[in-house]
Amino acid sequence: MQRSPDAVMLFAAGFGTRMRELTRDKPKPMIEVSGRPLIAHALELAQAVRPARIVTNLHYKPEPLKAFLEPQNVRISLESPEILDTGGGLRQALPLLGDGPVFTMNTDAIWKGPNPLELALQAWDPGRMDALLVCVPLERAAGRTGGGDFAADAEGRISRGGKLVYGGVQILKTQDLYQIEEQVFSLNVLWNRMAEANRLFALEYPGRWCDVGHPEGITLAEDLIAADDV
Repeated sequence: MQRSPDAVMLFAAGFGTRMRELTRDKPKPMIEVSGRPLIAHALELAQAVRPARIVTNLHYKPEPLKAFLEPQNVRISLESPEILDTGGGLRQALPLLGDGPVFTMNTDAIWKGPNPLELALQAWDPGRMDALLVCVPLERAAGRTGGGDFAADAEGRISRGGKLVYGGVQILKTQDLYQIEEQVFSLNVLWNRMAEANRLFALEYPGRWCDVGHPEGITLAEDLIAADDV
């Protein structure tokens, strides 16, 4: 049985509604931050862990993303006619990703510090974990509105609420996706099941992070990239 992830899923299918006019003519992952598309920043981190496969799901205005990603050997899972949300989208992409645990990565964030995928891989313990979410303390999460997503106990087990923000990178076992009846569903459905079994864990990211899901996040992210300190 495969114990470590050798595939990365980049989530890139969303409508980018929080970006308002910026996504009228292009998908959110193609919005530039410091002269590069958002998805290029995510792809660089994914490529650094040398996975056997990188896959992305596409739906809204997919052509620019296909043109950018296919020459870089990224496989495409096109969601049509409807968008499937994170859980449904990941399940559709499993034939391209393989049967083992996978990395998943949101493409609307900037990380400043160690590669979060490398840190997750070092901390991954499939004997105890069904998912390991890389989380950022609120005080190091630029562009975050509202509170945190999770709290973690001394061993890293997750509960809802608290001051940890899910940064959009995780390692996840995928076999239980097939037990969910809905076609369109969030990965929160799977996380809730894992949490009930005490197998959902958090890894606290030691660097800084920026949400680029809204227009104000672009400037915040560019400032973060340009900053000398971590």
